Amino acid sequence: MPKSRPAAMARHHFQVVHNRLAAVIGAAALGLAAIVFARLGDFAQQAFERLVAVAPYAPFALTPMMFAGIVYLTRRAFPAARGSGIPQVMAASHNPEHHATGPLVSLRTALAKFVATLAMLLCGASVGREGPTVQISAALMVAVHRWLRVPVTAGVIIAGGAAGVAAAFNTPLAGVAFAIEELAAAFEQKVAVMVMAAVMIAGLVSLGLAGDYVYFGAMGQSLPIRAMAVVAPVTGVLGGIMGGLFSRSLIAMTGPAPHPWVAKVRSRPIVFAAACGLVVALAGWATQGLSWGTGYETTRHLLAGDHTSIAFGAAKFVVTLATALSGAPGGIFAPSLSVGAGLGQLVAALFPGSPAGAIVLLGMVGYFTGVVRAPMTSVIIMMEMTADRTMILPLFATALIADAVSAAVCKPKLYHALSQAFKSAG
Repeated sequence: MPKSRPAAMARHHFQVVHNRLAAVIGAAALGLAAIVFARLGDFAQQAFERLVAVAPYAPFALTPMMFAGIVYLTRRAFPAARGSGIPQVMAASHNPEHHATGPLVSLRTALAKFVATLAMLLCGASVGREGPTVQISAALMVAVHRWLRVPVTAGVIIAGGAAGVAAAFNTPLAGVAFAIEELAAAFEQKVAVMVMAAVMIAGLVSLGLAGDYVYFGAMGQSLPIRAMAVVAPVTGVLGGIMGGLFSRSLIAMTGPAPHPWVAKVRSRPIVFAAACGLVVALAGWATQGLSWGTGYETTRHLLAGDHTSIAFGAAKFVVTLATALSGAPGGIFAPSLSVGAGLGQLVAALFPGSPAGAIVLLGMVGYFTGVVRAPMTSVIIMMEMTADRTMILPLFATALIADAVSAAVCKPKLYHALSQAFKSAG
């Protein structure tokens, strides 16, 4: 008996070390994958811009054809890769024993997501890589745990997804916050430790290879208290309304009991995807290319206090919705931030004496919160992406108002509603 206890303790210690090693290797792998994904995404978007410079009317043929082709291949061969990727991770974490070996977080699906998202950027689609990075990261974390024969729990999947957010935006705190608000239904202490460890390791890998960068660049503009008391409610209400409408539209297309016209559209998904691609091409042509891609550069300039076409926000809303409705793989994080920046620019025109960049920042957090209904994540992600701590009070005020308004416009939360379609996937 005395010998059995030390042996049991040794086995337990080995198992703990083994489990932690799997988390470390998985986090490092997904950090590398996020960097490669980001670099290739930039390359794909630049390649599309060079094509348009040489052949301005090419998107009218290329974009609808690519939308239709990608949706066709996704539906036929990789159905778990469609859309954002975040609903898939939520569904997988709900029943990890069932989904650990299924398509939602498999390497096959992750590879399809990787390639298809890049292909969407290559044809000017309004997609982000952040949502796809969440699914890819969760798949890598699951794969490493399976290779090392470590049990795949909900915490493993959640940690992988959260680290994906951190690595994609270089925002470690936002990764933890997103896990708490969105990915984890019941956030236990063990899961919290694993999430923070995975986020830290993925962040260190990204920091070591990509350098210490701020996603949108550092900004230091602030609002005086009087302006804040007026601007924050305005951006919160408008962001909540627009974000709620976006979510409601997207949920309506995927709900169990659609309207008759929605059911008719669903019956011809490839034709509908091509039509969505045509909308994206037309909007990009009308705005001289502003609405194509992620919108990152335009958003960065608006945060710096510069100006662009007042149609930017509206056009970006339309093309992001069209891209999301098509069912093609791709995220909505970065495009939603761009829509919010355009909204902020419109609000800033109503307050000419206030710093435009600060109001743009409020527009971004207001609309982003309206879409994802995660106010804490929205505030933290904006603070980390701009390295600005002076705007925390108006950011929180805007986010809380936007969350309440969006809930009135669209009761179910977007990712929670979309995840229902994946929970039965095997």
